[in-house]
Amino acid sequence: MSSRNDVAWEKIFRKYNILQSVTSEGHIFISSTAINEFREARLMTKFDHASQLPALFSSNNLSILPVSRGGYIIGTFETFEKFNKDEVDLTSISFPQNLESLDYKSISSESTAINCAFVSGILQDFTGEQNLIPTVNGRMSSSSFEFVINDAKGNFTVGVANSQVEIDGGYEGENSLILIEAKNYISDDFLVRQMYYPFRLWSGKIAKNVRNIFLTYTNGVFHLREYGFQDEKHYNSIFLMQHKKYAVLEDGAFNVEYLQQLLEELKPIIEPPIPFPQANSFSRIVNLGELFKEHECLSKERITENYDFDSRQTDYYLNAGKYLGLFEIGRDEATGQLGGFLSVRGLEIFDTDLLDRQKEFTKLILSHRAFADSLKLYLESGAEPKKTAIVAIMKASGLYMVRSDATYFRRASTILGWLNWILGQLED
Repeated sequence: MSSRNDVAWEKIFRKYNILQSVTSEGHIFISSTAINEFREARLMTKFDHASQLPALFSSNNLSILPVSRGGYIIGTFETFEKFNKDEVDLTSISFPQNLESLDYKSISSESTAINCAFVSGILQDFTGEQNLIPTVNGRMSSSSFEFVINDAKGNFTVGVANSQVEIDGGYEGENSLILIEAKNYISDDFLVRQMYYPFRLWSGKIAKNVRNIFLTYTNGVFHLREYGFQDEKHYNSIFLMQHKKYAVLEDGAFNVEYLQQLLEELKPIIEPPIPFPQANSFSRIVNLGELFKEHECLSKERITENYDFDSRQTDYYLNAGKYLGLFEIGRDEATGQLGGFLSVRGLEIFDTDLLDRQKEFTKLILSHRAFADSLKLYLESGAEPKKTAIVAIMKASGLYMVRSDATYFRRASTILGWLNWILGQLED
């Protein structure tokens, strides 16, 4: 199903011959006024991740960048950067006990996540700047500058004149200005512009070093990545400088012994009449639950348009959450649109502390025989089981609507993904 953005962009592409212009000229300028004729430009140009690009952009390797307050440029530009998938150790932190107005257990926005990272000392530890002071944030003008960006023909020079930029958080220390881009959901990539334009603005205004940090908060964990630019005038010279993750850890054992005890005590439930999940990242199920907790109900269209999901992933992860009893799927009473929300059990779990939440997620997963027996095999062998062994377990578990061997092997990836998530939560 085409989104409203897809439909509107198809009309714009036809009216302004965009594909022909890009083919002949390499790019095309389009004003916000021209976009507004079909749908609000603010909604039509907000693509934080490659998965959010309209179909015509994706199929023709196109991207769009703002170049002024009221204008954009479309071309075959490389505007996104993939996140690294490296595993990093978790650093335990303490949270100030005297604060009543800031609760790290209930973070529902990027601004709250930044505040928590600041008052807990995460920013200070990560940057090595102990005397940070909040100085800049919000929307501002980019000033004027030029940069080079990779495109299909090599390089292209873009001129920016007072485009709008937004900084989620800015902290100045003795040696540097820290600029933070924050998200409270998981994604595979990010739009470099969200870091690059503020970086160019402030590196041209102050003598101190300007540092770029991407902060992601989900499921009680703060992920911080620092990026630099090898050539400050080249958009695609971005590189990862360091990556750490932090969490406030409560008391209570969550270790291999706890898992083994759980496997002995849990009785497997009868498989629900719901398709077995095809959603390899359990972290993204948790993150979707956090978004439901913040917004109560989200339509499928809104999930797909605003977060790093394509339409198929939206269905897969909604159904995976329903399989576990965390989500319900239905229509929003206000809009009538089909979407998802937390079940009564889901609401209870997302209201608990981080450690209790992880334990409850683990119980929900291991109450299904295919997962429990696969984890037993994993722990007995000390190594990740082969998919053939997991498929044999699945075939003996009475799964709903799984018939072909190809489907079994695809779903085995979900089992491995969820078990690796569980093992990744264990204390050393």
